[in-house]
Amino acid sequence: MRTLHPNLVPWFTEFNATAAKLLAEGLKQTPVNVRESFAAMIRNHVTAVPPVAWIQDDYVATPDYDVPVRIYHPDPNRALPILIYYHGGGHVSGCVSVYDPICRKIALAAEHIVVAPEYRLAPECRYDDGVTDACNVAKYLWRTLDDRRLRYRRALALAGDSAGGSLAAIVSSRSQFDASLDIRRQVLIYPWLDYTMSTPSIEQNGVGYTLPKTKATWFCDTIFPRGEDRKAYSPLFWEITPRLPETFIITAEFCPLRDEGKMYADKALAAGARAEYLNFVDMPHTFICLEDLVPEASSKLYASLGAFLQS
Repeated sequence: MRTLHPNLVPWFTEFNATAAKLLAEGLKQTPVNVRESFAAMIRNHVTAVPPVAWIQDDYVATPDYDVPVRIYHPDPNRALPILIYYHGGGHVSGCVSVYDPICRKIALAAEHIVVAPEYRLAPECRYDDGVTDACNVAKYLWRTLDDRRLRYRRALALAGDSAGGSLAAIVSSRSQFDASLDIRRQVLIYPWLDYTMSTPSIEQNGVGYTLPKTKATWFCDTIFPRGEDRKAYSPLFWEITPRLPETFIITAEFCPLRDEGKMYADKALAAGARAEYLNFVDMPHTFICLEDLVPEASSKLYASLGAFLQS
């Protein structure tokens, strides 16, 4: 029998009651209120902000668009490998400043220099613009690091949660066929890999948790407003070869994206790639954004991510 973590039960009771009240009063989802609510959730529930030795904002210059980034170096006296972290938020919400405490913890747990891109979001920009930014940061970040005279090792990994996990998977997929993308490893945290929303967990976990099916549908309609072929945009259905970067996929039992994460891990293994899989049996989508309620699960996630990247 599936059991949600007891610390989350009262929170979801209040969360769902508030959502029902707002909808009854005529709330219409827009990028403004979706961004505000997501930022508030993280601000209210990820309150520990650990110090990191060196943090600076910069740009990664690319042929398409100069992407703003925030760089976290946990030990400037050591030449550490690089991890690009793509934030979540459905390709519509989330930003570097909102994810700042999470990126700090990842830099410390992984002992990597974390580069967090402010990739472009819908609906102001096309979905493809965000994908272009994600790929270009992986290709062109080296000059930014050199200009800063940072000590680093030229070893690149990618990570991201939810929509950010999708971006990491897209860049990793392209790296199989593009020598200019040299990716060692990727960590996908409850990743969004199937925009067709066709797996059983979409229905099983589509009501009452942090990513309702109705909201996932709104995200899809916002990022694909022109009748795009959503299957063609979904990394779950793309070719995987043994050249796929070593992969670690983390899912949550009460997440609507759970099944696509597991299917991706199975597909990678069947293709001869290295893949590891971890499912948090009592957690929902975005649980690291609720860290104060479930500190043990959040700590386990950071520790597992760090162990994989340092192995």
